[in-house]
Amino acid sequence: MICPNCQREITEHSNFCYYCGARQVVTPAGAHTAHKRLMRSVKDSKIAGVCGGIAEYLEIDSTIVRLLWVIAVFVPVPIFPAIVGYIVGWIIMPLAPVPAAAPAAAAPPVQSSGAPHPAQTA
Repeated sequence: MICPNCQREITEHSNFCYYCGARQVVTPAGAHTAHKRLMRSVKDSKIAGVCGGIAEYLEIDSTIVRLLWVIAVFVPVPIFPAIVGYIVGWIIMPLAPVPAAAPAAAAPPVQSSGAPHPAQTA
Protein backbone atom coordinates (compact mmCIF):
# COMPACT_ATOMS: atom_id res chain seq x y z
CA MET A 1 0.00 0.00 0.00
CA ILE A 2 1.29 3.49 -0.83
CA CYS A 3 0.81 6.41 1.55
CA PRO A 4 -1.04 9.17 -0.36
CA ASN A 5 0.73 11.84 1.70
CA CYS A 6 4.43 10.90 1.40
CA GLN A 7 4.18 8.33 -1.44
CA ARG A 8 6.14 5.66 0.48
CA GLU A 9 5.40 1.96 0.65
CA ILE A 10 3.77 0.84 3.90
CA THR A 11 2.22 -2.41 5.12
CA GLU A 12 -1.26 -3.31 3.89
CA HIS A 13 -4.14 -2.43 6.24
CA SER A 14 -2.07 0.14 8.16
CA ASN A 15 -4.05 2.85 9.93
CA PHE A 16 -1.16 5.34 9.94
CA CYS A 17 1.92 5.88 7.79
CA TYR A 18 5.18 4.84 9.46
CA TYR A 19 7.10 7.75 7.93
CA CYS A 20 4.83 10.82 7.97
CA GLY A 21 2.14 9.71 10.47
CA ALA A 22 -0.74 10.47 8.10
CA ARG A 23 -3.96 8.58 8.71
CA GLN A 24 -4.68 6.04 5.97
CA VAL A 25 -8.12 5.70 4.43
CA VAL A 26 -8.98 2.06 3.88
CA THR A 27 -11.36 1.40 1.02
CA PRO A 28 -14.17 -1.14 1.54
CA ALA A 29 -12.44 -3.53 -0.87
CA GLY A 30 -9.32 -3.44 1.30
CA ALA A 31 -11.14 -3.55 4.61
CA HIS A 32 -10.64 -6.44 6.97
CA THR A 33 -13.23 -9.15 6.76
CA ALA A 34 -14.65 -10.41 10.02
CA HIS A 35 -13.48 -13.91 10.81
CA LYS A 36 -16.08 -16.44 11.83
CA ARG A 37 -15.68 -17.68 15.36
CA LEU A 38 -17.20 -20.82 16.80
CA MET A 39 -19.33 -19.75 19.77
CA ARG A 40 -22.38 -21.09 21.58
CA SER A 41 -25.55 -19.49 20.30
CA VAL A 42 -27.56 -17.14 22.47
CA LYS A 43 -30.60 -16.87 20.23
CA ASP A 44 -30.79 -20.50 19.00
CA SER A 45 -30.29 -22.42 22.22
CA LYS A 46 -32.11 -25.52 23.51
CA ILE A 47 -29.76 -26.81 26.22
CA ALA A 48 -26.45 -24.93 26.06
CA GLY A 49 -26.40 -23.47 22.54
CA VAL A 50 -23.69 -25.83 21.25
CA CYS A 51 -25.67 -27.17 18.27
CA GLY A 52 -27.02 -23.70 17.48
CA GLY A 53 -23.48 -22.29 17.54
CA ILE A 54 -22.18 -25.03 15.26
CA ALA A 55 -25.09 -24.42 12.89
CA GLU A 56 -24.38 -20.66 12.81
CA TYR A 57 -20.69 -21.32 12.19
CA LEU A 58 -21.40 -23.76 9.34
CA GLU A 59 -24.28 -21.57 8.08
CA ILE A 60 -26.80 -24.41 8.06
CA ASP A 61 -30.10 -25.02 9.84
CA SER A 62 -29.70 -25.89 13.52
CA THR A 63 -32.29 -28.67 13.20
CA ILE A 64 -29.92 -30.59 10.92
CA VAL A 65 -27.08 -30.30 13.44
CA ARG A 66 -29.35 -31.40 16.28
CA LEU A 67 -30.61 -34.41 14.31
CA LEU A 68 -27.07 -35.46 13.43
CA TRP A 69 -26.06 -35.13 17.08
CA VAL A 70 -29.01 -37.26 18.24
CA ILE A 71 -28.17 -39.89 15.62
CA ALA A 72 -24.55 -39.87 16.83
CA VAL A 73 -25.73 -40.40 20.41
CA PHE A 74 -27.94 -43.38 19.55
CA VAL A 75 -25.52 -45.17 17.24
CA PRO A 76 -24.17 -48.06 19.36
CA VAL A 77 -20.46 -47.29 19.18
CA PRO A 78 -20.12 -43.51 19.66
CA ILE A 79 -22.63 -42.99 22.51
CA PHE A 80 -20.00 -41.96 25.02
CA PRO A 81 -17.95 -39.73 22.62
CA ALA A 82 -21.06 -37.88 21.40
CA ILE A 83 -22.23 -37.01 24.91
CA VAL A 84 -18.72 -36.13 26.07
CA GLY A 85 -18.23 -34.06 22.90
CA TYR A 86 -21.33 -32.01 23.69
CA ILE A 87 -20.20 -31.44 27.27
CA VAL A 88 -16.70 -30.47 26.12
CA GLY A 89 -18.24 -28.08 23.57
CA TRP A 90 -20.38 -26.61 26.34
CA ILE A 91 -17.30 -26.00 28.49
CA ILE A 92 -14.85 -24.87 25.81
CA MET A 93 -16.99 -22.82 23.40
CA PRO A 94 -17.46 -19.22 24.55
CA LEU A 95 -20.97 -17.82 24.75
CA ALA A 96 -21.80 -15.46 21.88
CA PRO A 97 -22.57 -11.86 22.82
CA VAL A 98 -26.23 -10.98 23.22
CA PRO A 99 -27.49 -9.11 20.13
CA ALA A 100 -28.36 -5.46 20.69
CA ALA A 101 -32.06 -4.84 21.25
CA ALA A 102 -33.94 -2.73 18.75
CA PRO A 103 -34.69 0.79 19.98
CA ALA A 104 -38.14 1.24 21.47
CA ALA A 105 -40.79 2.77 19.25
CA ALA A 106 -41.22 6.49 19.67
CA ALA A 107 -44.14 7.60 21.83
CA PRO A 108 -47.01 9.36 20.06
CA PRO A 109 -46.77 13.16 20.10
CA VAL A 110 -48.36 14.87 23.07
CA GLN A 111 -50.72 17.78 22.49
CA SER A 112 -49.46 20.80 24.40
CA SER A 113 -52.40 23.12 23.72
CA GLY A 114 -54.79 23.96 26.52
CA ALA A 115 -57.80 22.76 24.52
CA PRO A 116 -59.43 19.55 25.82
CA HIS A 117 -59.02 16.37 23.82
CA PRO A 118 -62.11 15.61 21.65
CA ALA A 119 -62.72 12.37 23.53
CA GLN A 120 -62.77 14.24 26.86
CA THR A 121 -65.65 16.55 25.90
CA ALA A 122 -69.03 14.99 26.47
